[in-house]
Amino acid sequence: MAKEIGPGEPGQFSAKDYQDPPPAPLIDPVELTKWSFYRALIAEFIATMLFLYITVLTVIGYKSQTDPNLIPVPDQCGGVGILGIAWAFGGMIFVLVYCTAGISGGHINPAVTFGLFLARKVSLIRAVMYMVAQCLGAICGVGLVKAFQKSHYKRYGGGANELADGYSKGVGLAAEIIGTFVLVYTVFSATDPKRSARDSHVPVLAPLPIGFAVFMVHLATIPITGTGINPARSLGAAVMYNKEKAWDDQWIFWVGPFVGAAIAAFYHQFILRAGAIKALGSFRSNPHV
Repeated sequence: MAKEIGPGEPGQFSAKDYQDPPPAPLIDPVELTKWSFYRALIAEFIATMLFLYITVLTVIGYKSQTDPNLIPVPDQCGGVGILGIAWAFGGMIFVLVYCTAGISGGHINPAVTFGLFLARKVSLIRAVMYMVAQCLGAICGVGLVKAFQKSHYKRYGGGANELADGYSKGVGLAAEIIGTFVLVYTVFSATDPKRSARDSHVPVLAPLPIGFAVFMVHLATIPITGTGINPARSLGAAVMYNKEKAWDDQWIFWVGPFVGAAIAAFYHQFILRAGAIKALGSFRSNPHV
């Protein structure tokens, strides 16, 4: 009969042996003196720039390949299709998170950064600077597309996120909230240190489920909003495209992702990780309360 492994013995995970990492300080000015902080900012800038360059170029390429004005008999199966566009976004997130996770955490999205900030995974200074780097990277990435494909860029919408005809702003906002919730919830689950400790015998490649989450959300919401779930992506395209419709709908692609990220952070930290129960237990056990 196999020997039972007791708590604390090699090969057995015990909840009592695990300690959550301390929360990140709200404001940590010491970060500003470290090269690792600026290296992380550069990584977020470059990753977001590459992300927008590849994905927006894919969108414009697909539209040019199926343009009825250029092709006498449009092929409905021509180009990469919506499936290919979704793969471009999800695949690039997988690649870039894999490349930058060890340097900056591989956020590449202000909504992800915001959710991790609410969960006290990053400081306020790091969160704000990450968002700035991501937005600048997105603008530069779309700028490269516009520079290389200027005629196609304007003709095919510049990859800008806009609410599709036939949908109300409420529907578009809900699609962005739910889509971002799926993404940020996946980020929390894939990077949960307690899960990593418990399932250390099962290798988990965190970028893979995150990339798949982006892929699946794009499949569902491309017909509604073009799929934002990333304020930097929406801002970068709007700045370069600079059309009224893109700017009128821009608020949807900021409010929706930030609300979705906040809900995901609350759900993971206070429901799944029982943060609310722990806080209540600590409150009740305090004799001075």
